[in-house]
Amino acid sequence: MDFSSCNKHAPEIVFFDLETTVPKRGGERFWVLEFGAIVVTPHKLTEIESYTTLIKPKDLSVVSVKSSRSDGITRKAVENAPSFEDVADRIFGILNGRVWAGHNIQRFDCVRIKEAFYDINRPAPVPVGIIDSLGVLTEKFGRRAGNMKMASLASYFGLGQQKHRSLDDVRMNLEVVKHCATVLFLESSLPNIFESKWYESPSIMTRSRSNAKSPCKEESSRKSPPTTLGYQRTVPYARGSLGKVTERVKGLLCKAQGQPPLQQLLKHSHSLLR
Repeated sequence: MDFSSCNKHAPEIVFFDLETTVPKRGGERFWVLEFGAIVVTPHKLTEIESYTTLIKPKDLSVVSVKSSRSDGITRKAVENAPSFEDVADRIFGILNGRVWAGHNIQRFDCVRIKEAFYDINRPAPVPVGIIDSLGVLTEKFGRRAGNMKMASLASYFGLGQQKHRSLDDVRMNLEVVKHCATVLFLESSLPNIFESKWYESPSIMTRSRSNAKSPCKEESSRKSPPTTLGYQRTVPYARGSLGKVTERVKGLLCKAQGQPPLQQLLKHSHSLLR
């Protein structure tokens, strides 16, 4: 099989994230304050491009003077930043015609991107596919790490604290996906050993005990995952113990071509490690 030919025709994946204002009362909207993205190859997940920028909203008064986070975005940080219209061409170029990936992007970030382009009377970029790691990981990995917030998943794997800055968060998102894929690889390699360590209890929801589906409506708050999503299982690995293993994660082979790239990564995780 000509693997180079397969790689040539597969669309690139762009992991992206937005930081926004948080409405304080009903009827208020979200304003984009920061955009960050990395472009990765679909079969090796190699980062080939990155871009991030702060964005000044039309009304500076919607941005807090102080942030509750040490590295949070403040009014002073964005007062001299470009407007969304100033950076729209760059954002369009990095998003349009690629596979979009991110955590909870279908319910939040995709909506905000469309709103921002609508505000400046420009057509919004169009993806060739969307991979929302919130839904995919809930289905494939399960809620064994607790809730499905990026901060919780990162803490579970010992990846450090989420910074809530766009470029840092998208790189963390990719690392979380790699770690989850590695766990699934290990479990699929010795299912009898690892599966025997799982158990059910009244407080643990499994796929067989729950028919709950993810709601399709837009997220009402910044990035909180729906509370009805997924299932939960106990995992036999100590938290933070898989970092060295996942450094060896490799890209998928072309036999999985035609499926969404992140689905390839999880479904065919047995081929990830060499």
